[in-house]
Amino acid sequence: MKCNVCGNDSFRNERIAEVFEINGHYVMVEGIPACVCERCGEATISRENVEYIRRMAHGEKRPTRRENMDVFAFA
Repeated sequence: MKCNVCGNDSFRNERIAEVFEINGHYVMVEGIPACVCERCGEATISRENVEYIRRMAHGEKRPTRRENMDVFAFA
């Protein structure tokens, strides 16, 4: 496996949090297993876990909590 950003082949397993936009709403998923590049920090999530997140966010699970989130436009 090589990093899609820097080409490095050294990774560490971590649990990460990611924000996704789904139908105009933002959701955060915490504790996602990911391979994180040791050089640049780019996280890679397996296809199986991406599919699990998709199903979860589209109604198969209920959120564990709700948080307000500030959104900034880069301009």
